[in-house]
This record gives sequence, structure tokens and C-alpha cells, in this order.
Amino acid sequence: MDRLVDLLPELWTATVETLYMVTFSLVLGGIGGLVLGVALYATRAGSLFPNRAVFGTLNVIVNTVRPIPFVILLTALQPLARSVGIPGIGTNFGVFVISIASLFAISRIVEQNLLTVRPGVIEAARAAGASRSRILFRLIPRESLGPLILGYTFIVVALVDMTAMAGAVAAGGLGDFAIVYGFKQFNPWVTWAAVVVIIVIVQGVQFFGNWLARRVLRR
Repeated sequence: MDRLVDLLPELWTATVETLYMVTFSLVLGGIGGLVLGVALYATRAGSLFPNRAVFGTLNVIVNTVRPIPFVILLTALQPLARSVGIPGIGTNFGVFVISIASLFAISRIVEQNLLTVRPGVIEAARAAGASRSRILFRLIPRESLGPLILGYTFIVVALVDMTAMAGAVAAGGLGDFAIVYGFKQFNPWVTWAAVVVIIVIVQGVQFFGNWLARRVLRR
């Protein structure tokens, strides 16, 4: 327990590193995943801009990358990270890999949530003279906003989990803190301190996401 008290500054630094990785990964992966998810939705058969070749290509890419276990992806992307000037360790490497992993996960969540929009709503908009682009970029996001918020909330929680796993390759954050000061030094107090901080972060994110989704759905 005394050792944990001594390590409180390191615990704070690790918490900030975790939040840094989650925030930037969410921005980069979230934007990329949103664009890819909308493209998957729009080009699938029977959608607004059906295109078998585009949908098939994007679908294969997503299905290829998304199932790769994150721990394996961490090691597999180290050469690519180094080739673009990012060291194979540290928080920037964590952001790089987590952004790529989250991009493909988010794309599926976006696609699935956009599919929840009732066809009758789209048909009514088309009958009223709305263009396909207007429906895709204005009507569909508004109708699916609540489920999308819940989907992104789930992803943020998953990102926290990814940052913990990234600690296995010295990417920083609470996972690295728990491994270096807890596991390797046989100090369960330190490990559980990291677990408690992660739980607090996840609970806060989940509470905010649920609250925001409820407000949107009540409109």
C-alpha cells in the first residue's frame, strides 16, 4: 500500500496518457469510421447509391481487418508505424494502432445503426422531393442519432480497453502502469488501483452516453 502512495504521480500520468489515447483515437477513428460506415450504407444493394463493386470492396476490407485480435494488430502494425515516423512504442503508437482498429469497428456500428432508419421515412422523403444526397446527409443522421450515440459510447469503452492492452507493448497509459508497477513487481494494490481508475472512466463515459442518447431520443 505504501508503494501505491509513492506511485500516485505515475498513476496520474498514466491516467492522462490513457485519456490522451482515447480522445485522439476517437477523433481519428471516429471520423474515418463515420465516413466508411456511411459509404457502406449508401452503396449496399437497395440503398440510396447502390454500387456492387464499391460495397463489395469496402465490405471485404472491413471484414478482413476487423476480426484481427487487437494484441496481434499491435505487433503487426509496428513496421507500418515506423515507416511513417512513429516509434513502435509510446502513446503516439497507441493512438496510431487504436485509430486503425476503431476505424473499422466504428464503420460497422455506423452502418448497422443507419440501417435502423425505417424505409417508410426514406420513401416519404423521396416522395416529398428530397434528393438522395439530402436524405443521406441530413435525414438519415437525424433519424439514427440516438442509436449512433449509443454505438459511439460502446466504442469509447472499447477504446479504453484497447489502451490497456496497448500497455503490453509499452504504449503508456494505465495498462502499461499496471504491468510495469503492478504485475512485474508483484504488487496487486497497484494493479487494482489501475483497474479502479479504468472502471471510473468507463462508468463516466457510459453514464454520459446514455444520458445524451435519452435526450436525443425524447426530442
